[in-house]
Amino acid sequence: MQKITPFLWFDDKAEEAANFYVSVFKNSKIGGVSRYGDAGEQAAGKPAGTVMTVEFQLDGQDFVALNGGPHFKFTEAISLVVNCETQEEVDHFWEKLSAGGQEVQCGWLKDKYGLSWQVVPTVLGEMMQDKDAEKANRVMKAMLQMKKLDIATLKQAYEA
Repeated sequence: MQKITPFLWFDDKAEEAANFYVSVFKNSKIGGVSRYGDAGEQAAGKPAGTVMTVEFQLDGQDFVALNGGPHFKFTEAISLVVNCETQEEVDHFWEKLSAGGQEVQCGWLKDKYGLSWQVVPTVLGEMMQDKDAEKANRVMKAMLQMKKLDIATLKQAYEA
């Protein structure tokens, strides 16, 4: 068991969201599902027998999704980063995760459940940390013009 597990609060779509996320990432699966008992109605407004939590893995990383009711919503203060080696990966995750959601800026998006994701090519970090501040600055300027990140354009800015 991993030491730290992200715990995601949904109103009533935890199982649907977990199934969606598992369909997007390789090496992923649904684990245990727990259901509300008689106390669920009082605690969370959920009838007995409805899904309370869903344990799932995305690319080997453990998560738990909770149907906790409408009290809390996701914000951009927390996001999940998807590190991509190729433009093909960036395109895949961007298309799948943004479907029904919202494309934001600089590789950020909100999925159809309101969870924020960053779909980022790994080369971006390398370019942004270059000792040549001008190169890093050009990459930053290029990135600020994008929603979905484009590796070729970022590399052009870096090498200009």
